[in-house]
Amino acid sequence: MTLKEDKKASKKEPVKLPVFTKSGKKSGEDVELNPAVFAQPVNERLLDMILTSYAANQRRGTADTKERAEIRGGGKKPWKQKGTGRARAGSIRSPLWRGGGTVFGPTPRDYSKHIPQALKRKALISALSLKNKQENILVVEDSGVEQPKTKELVRMIRALKLDESRTLCVVKSIDENLKRAFSNLREIFRVVEAKDFNAYQVLRRKKLLIDKQALPVIVSRILEEPIAAEQAKPKRVKEKVGV
Repeated sequence: MTLKEDKKASKKEPVKLPVFTKSGKKSGEDVELNPAVFAQPVNERLLDMILTSYAANQRRGTADTKERAEIRGGGKKPWKQKGTGRARAGSIRSPLWRGGGTVFGPTPRDYSKHIPQALKRKALISALSLKNKQENILVVEDSGVEQPKTKELVRMIRALKLDESRTLCVVKSIDENLKRAFSNLREIFRVVEAKDFNAYQVLRRKKLLIDKQALPVIVSRILEEPIAAEQAKPKRVKEKVGV
């Protein structure tokens, strides 16, 4: 984010959202979302590139076919060149023959695409801003569970009216109880930690449920990490070369 963008973001008023309890009722408290993260212009071209890149990075690229040179056998000419009345043939490995080699078939390849950290960060900001623009962000007071049972989590999902849409839940940290509770709900309800979720996961789900305790982690991760990375870069010292 440039200095001009930071100034524009600081001028915008914070976005206020109500905080819900596990029972689906408003707690009476509002939380402010940082406009530098949740109220930025949506870069659709960048989001399309990020989605394509993440999907490409998940491809194994192991499809393989044998070419003519890789087929076993076929060293001997099937029949003589002339006098048989049949078409000329030099090898049973010919692509024209059943069991022969494949012409221009797929071979193992690497489909992965490198995504710079700066683009990942901007894409995450665009994805969060898009969800906020669509009014698909909910903030919950506490998303933890006391026991490692799915029914407790399902009760909260139904109370928040999230049972009919695929939801991504962002929490500060995942404990063992929460991990076991949502293990049977991965298709409709996915839980991730605030420190390592990405734009692809946000865009793949319709609703975004954020734990109140995870909000500061999200903002500090997006806005402070680039500054820390710049400070960590070693400074190049120009050596004076004597004449």
